[in-house]
Amino acid sequence: MHDISVVEIGSQPVRWQDVFAVARDGARLALTENAWRRIENAQAIVTHIVAGEQRAYGVNTGLGALCNQALHGEQLAQLSRNTLMSHACGVGEPLSVPQTRAIICCAIVNYSHGKSGIQRHVVETLLALLNRGITPQVPSQGSVGYLTHMAHVGVSLLGMGQVSYRGQLVSAAQAFAAEGLEQPSLGAKDGLCLVNGTPCMTGLACLALADAWRLARWADVLGAMSFEALRGQIAAFDAEILALKPHPGMQQVGGNLRALLANSELIAASEGIRTQDALSLRAIPQVHGACRDQLAHATQQIECELNGATDNPLLLGSPECYRVVSQANPHGESVAMAADLLAIAIAELGGIAERRIDRLVNPLVSGLPAFLVSEPGVNSGMMIAQYVAASLCAQNRQLAQPCSVDNYVTSALQEDHLSLGTSAALRVHQMLANCQQVLAIEYLLAAQAFEFLTPCRFGDGTGRAWRYLRQNIAPYHQDRWLAPDIALSAALIADERALAEIAPTLT
Repeated sequence: MHDISVVEIGSQPVRWQDVFAVARDGARLALTENAWRRIENAQAIVTHIVAGEQRAYGVNTGLGALCNQALHGEQLAQLSRNTLMSHACGVGEPLSVPQTRAIICCAIVNYSHGKSGIQRHVVETLLALLNRGITPQVPSQGSVGYLTHMAHVGVSLLGMGQVSYRGQLVSAAQAFAAEGLEQPSLGAKDGLCLVNGTPCMTGLACLALADAWRLARWADVLGAMSFEALRGQIAAFDAEILALKPHPGMQQVGGNLRALLANSELIAASEGIRTQDALSLRAIPQVHGACRDQLAHATQQIECELNGATDNPLLLGSPECYRVVSQANPHGESVAMAADLLAIAIAELGGIAERRIDRLVNPLVSGLPAFLVSEPGVNSGMMIAQYVAASLCAQNRQLAQPCSVDNYVTSALQEDHLSLGTSAALRVHQMLANCQQVLAIEYLLAAQAFEFLTPCRFGDGTGRAWRYLRQNIAPYHQDRWLAPDIALSAALIADERALAEIAPTLT
């Protein structure tokens, strides 16, 4: 868990860790005075436009293909309200509480740039949702990149729909009343600001980054355990050799593996028993490292988007001298492509782990009892656990197909190229859950293999990982119900504290 109690935005770049702290760890979100001044300046531009009846998209015109329809007077506030209600048409199971909180957090970051024109009291109400634990129920399906998810957040500001509050589902109006909050009165452009931009895909992607980096570190630990249990040839991880192919992630993984396997009697005794290992063992630095390099690139792309102004139109200058510019910053191609890269990296991390799992249970190549159990035959051992891993990896390969190259046409040809970035980011969450289960199975199987290799001294890090698992899950002497063991192993992998205890110097 992070120790951040307050995340303040408005004076320095926002990181994905800040979004994670607000979304999952419950940190409070606050804006600097400079951010509030920027928000108020942009809103003053909107007020000036309305007073002067100068046409500006989304301020006093219809939306999408209705952009040439001029609106006046009370129609402007009605447009904001109607925008939220008409756009809140998502379907499917609701997003998780952290996912919705991440989206709201990223929306507020977007407004903090002072280019949107949303009213201050609307932003204050969104902050209250986060800081008082009111989380709208947001259907997960229906976004082509933006619009629907934040529209469901927006209708909660009108007192509509259900929210998660104090561990229960209640009406938005009931939660507002319990907290003494007033529903904000919407004005010109407020509705468009609430549904526009890329906070949906960016918020979801920030949470995906957190899980992806955690699983990348665990993959090194568990890959090292499998490598040791299968008596791999450590020369493949030689620092001088790896440096001849200087990909940053590859060097990082090589260093991790050498540290995890340091002082292993088993590795020392196995030197020279074969000319070279299978690629799922000797290519761990190359594969895990490539995945890390893609995570690093995706991180840069997602954080760049996180710190950008993504409304349409954008308001520049001051009320006395301003520009209103219609453009395409809400198009989330960068995040969509980054999410596609994340998907490929996660599929590969799980895929190579499944190959190591297969070698652990196969007596033809493992040098261990068949399916890692005494008395194979009467006991099936870990046979079907490998089937489960194969199934999960197959699903991840299907999900890894890129979303960003797909396209549909919406809004009567006006919105005729779409990023599908929210779908791209959301499917990564399912892939991460699958990969975590695959790694949990590898953890169980590698630890079980160690049982047949004692009393040999294991590596400094791999030995700690084995002992840590054994504090929670007993060795497997004969067939027993395996599903609870896999669930316990997955829970350990989900816990940052476990990783810190096992491998405190892991990078």
